[in-house]
Amino acid sequence: MSAAQPRPPAKRRHGARQRGVTLVELMVTLVLMSLLLGLAAPNFRVWVRNAQVRTVSDALQNGMRLAQNEALRRSRQVVFFLTNDAACTNGIAANANGVNWSIRTVPMTAGESSVVVQCGVLSDVAAGVAINGPTAVCFNSMGRQAENASTGVNNGNCTLAVSGVSSYNVSATGADRALRVLLTLGGQARLCDPARTLSNSAPDGCPA
Repeated sequence: MSAAQPRPPAKRRHGARQRGVTLVELMVTLVLMSLLLGLAAPNFRVWVRNAQVRTVSDALQNGMRLAQNEALRRSRQVVFFLTNDAACTNGIAANANGVNWSIRTVPMTAGESSVVVQCGVLSDVAAGVAINGPTAVCFNSMGRQAENASTGVNNGNCTLAVSGVSSYNVSATGADRALRVLLTLGGQARLCDPARTLSNSAPDGCPA
């Protein structure tokens, strides 16, 4: 028997040819992607700014809760205040709408020095976020808000709101949502949405 002869290669059909992406199709795809990205970019920027407002609000709320816990733990009055100084020392002053916060014990006698408990930053968390509220708040040994005109902090006097509830409004340019941190007379801190009124159907809203 003769060896099997190899089969000749199949002939390519004259009417068939491989088809790739043309330059026109590629350009149309790029234009459509650019349009979609242009439409999504503004919404993404708003989302980022809203997230920064939330981050600063959480940091502010956590700082005040820490101050209250320290007042209870040490059984003495402490002051929580905003400041523009980055140093965590006794020499820093309180500043309205400051970009950092600090907690210090309040001297109980004339010769006693205050003690720095802890400090935190807000500007590094979200630059450009505005905080409007009391420069300083004090917590007594029972964790309640207290008035004090001699906290030992320069510009850091504590006063009580007429309503008994101190509030910090947190907002940012480019954000479509602001938040508010409420501090009750009893010392409880909570976040609320000022665009909504507190009710059974809106537990995250702010009191009217």
